[in-house]
Amino acid sequence: MPLYLTRFSYTPETWARMIRNPEDRRKAAQAYIESVGGSLHGFWYAFGAYDGHTLWEAPDDVSMASVALAIGSGGAIKAMETTVLLTVEDTIEALTRAQGISYRAPATA
Repeated sequence: MPLYLTRFSYTPETWARMIRNPEDRRKAAQAYIESVGGSLHGFWYAFGAYDGHTLWEAPDDVSMASVALAIGSGGAIKAMETTVLLTVEDTIEALTRAQGISYRAPATA
């Protein structure tokens, strides 16, 4: 199953609620991804441009998109970005397939 890295930031209101009532959000994240047949591999909070990072496994892009849409529509997140992660083997296969594609740069004859 494909792996996905999600970076997210909470709204100030969400942080205020979490300060008043601390909660382990891994349990919620795990339930969301398991509802589409996936699994949560990790959940971390961080300093920097994003407040947290999750590593998910989902059956396919549509399943992961449905989880991201559900989470994003809840109002607790101000920013979220999900990246599909490729294995080394998948990347090597893509590199091999790229050999058969004739690319021409823009504005070149």
